[in-house]
Amino acid sequence: MADNVNALPFFYGNITREDAEDYLRQGGMGDGMYLLRQSRSYLGGYALSVAYRRECYHYTIERELNETYAIVGGKSHRTPVDVIDYHSQKGEGLVCLLKMPYNRPKGMQPKVGPFEDLKEKLIREYVKKTWNLQGAALEQAIISQRPQLEKLVATTAHEKMPWFHHTITREDSESRLQMGSRTNGKFLIRQRDLNGSYALCLLHGSQVMHYRIDKDKAGKLSIPDGKKFDTLWQLVEHYSYKPDGLLRVLTDACPRPEGDHFGGIGRAGYNNLLEAAGGMLTRIKSYSIPIPGRKKGRGASHSKTTDNLNPYDTRVPNNMVSKESMPMDTEVYESPYADPDELRTSTVDRKQLFLEDGELGSGNFGTVMKGIYKMRKTEKPVAVKILKNDDNNPAVKEEMLREANVMQQLDNPYIVRMIGICEAESLMLVMELAELGPLHKYLQRHKQISIKNITELVHQVSMGMKYLEEHNFVHRDLAARNVLLVTQHYAKISDFGLSKALTEEENYYKAKGHGKWPVKWYAPECMNYFKFSCKSDVWSFGVLMWEAYTLGMKPYKGMKGNEVIQMIENGERMDIPPNCPAEMYDLMKKCWTYKADERPGFAVVEPRLRDYYYDISSQ
Repeated sequence: MADNVNALPFFYGNITREDAEDYLRQGGMGDGMYLLRQSRSYLGGYALSVAYRRECYHYTIERELNETYAIVGGKSHRTPVDVIDYHSQKGEGLVCLLKMPYNRPKGMQPKVGPFEDLKEKLIREYVKKTWNLQGAALEQAIISQRPQLEKLVATTAHEKMPWFHHTITREDSESRLQMGSRTNGKFLIRQRDLNGSYALCLLHGSQVMHYRIDKDKAGKLSIPDGKKFDTLWQLVEHYSYKPDGLLRVLTDACPRPEGDHFGGIGRAGYNNLLEAAGGMLTRIKSYSIPIPGRKKGRGASHSKTTDNLNPYDTRVPNNMVSKESMPMDTEVYESPYADPDELRTSTVDRKQLFLEDGELGSGNFGTVMKGIYKMRKTEKPVAVKILKNDDNNPAVKEEMLREANVMQQLDNPYIVRMIGICEAESLMLVMELAELGPLHKYLQRHKQISIKNITELVHQVSMGMKYLEEHNFVHRDLAARNVLLVTQHYAKISDFGLSKALTEEENYYKAKGHGKWPVKWYAPECMNYFKFSCKSDVWSFGVLMWEAYTLGMKPYKGMKGNEVIQMIENGERMDIPPNCPAEMYDLMKKCWTYKADERPGFAVVEPRLRDYYYDISSQ
């Protein structure tokens, strides 16, 4: 949640409007007393409940398309907390100024909505089935793309619910509701057409009432003249709590018949759905905060789309989620060694490697070419680093072999993976291909890229670096030039020519002397004592962040290395980039903490970036 809203003492979570009023009455109903709660109708939104003259007033804080928050018709703010701070100074549409928060009783945690528990199961199930991931790759996928996955799952969760019967007829819905128990309030939802129109079918007495559910231009769902919701499960949760225009509240979900081959899932899949989603309404009614004195709800690199709404389909529904490709949509997300039949070896047979015309890049060592590596079961596009034929310098060959040795020990979705070494007409390093090239050059060419997109990529780099930290590797050359893009939304760390594996006994590497080093990316202890550690990589990561948020500008532009060193020794740091979020510049400065032992590690940096990325991502 934005700005860690869960940690706010006056945030009550997924409580109802009536619960909020009860709490404010407990607090004395002083003018301007308020509390914050989760919106039960807007995904990612909140509700502000305010007391004034012994009455309660409720305001929705919506998440807007530009990723800001506002009370409807009011001024936009970056976070819900900023909305509250603003209205503590200016009324502007509220009945009064916000004066005093009413905090949760001691020991009480914010109420978790019924979908929150189910959401985790659905996300894991979706990622496993769609991209065939497991283990560390599964966890990394969920962490790096949680906002997108949460939105996808939230907007397709009704497909999992036993009360959703897809495209049955009106007559079929009535016969299903009349079968078995005939509890008043028994219900199901059916799909009327493919344009987002549904019907809520409710048993009342011996009759079945049909309420049309339409979707407006903004994608909101509602019965005629009823409250609007982002999702069907929110609509069901609301009407399970109070009728609000219906003849009665929803009580028992009418499950789909066992023989219903819903969405092509089949009976076994259907049973799995019931196991995952069964008891939804029971949980809705059981999630309550006790109130004193009150008596007790795998694919191509482009994104894949389809009109099929089956959530078990391996394609992302095009009307359900942003068309931004996810890293897992690419062929290089899963390890090339994940298939046990494609055994990892240290060498590549030249007969299996086919080079294409044109260079991807070049350097002192030679060139990088695009190629195709034909494996046993499949073929993969690869990047091939080729040593110059006329280079008789054994040190260059030794450096390439050292880089290969480091890379072959690493296996992480956000690090360029080594496929193998090919010794033929030249020494070749065969690696995963990231076609969009270095991050800084991409940013220089695409000035309109969003802050959210930049943060997404920078967060992925931090995940790769956290992996290196956990495995005791020091990169020593972390910079935007050494981050390669597979897609606009998928970054990988590359160039391990200077990297070192640390021993268990030591947490740093000490160079024998000063080399041809990228001084502008190096921490003070690197220059002063030749010491390199994961903490010095954190300093470099801060510079990389600065490069990213300046859209690929050169750090310390116009300054010489000794001038940069003197500037740092004087306690000065680079200024905040234009349009850079204050939170991100604050993190950069933390990365540029002078003393290594006071500098945060990637175990601290990555969660901070993750939290901010979640905050600004669409819910």
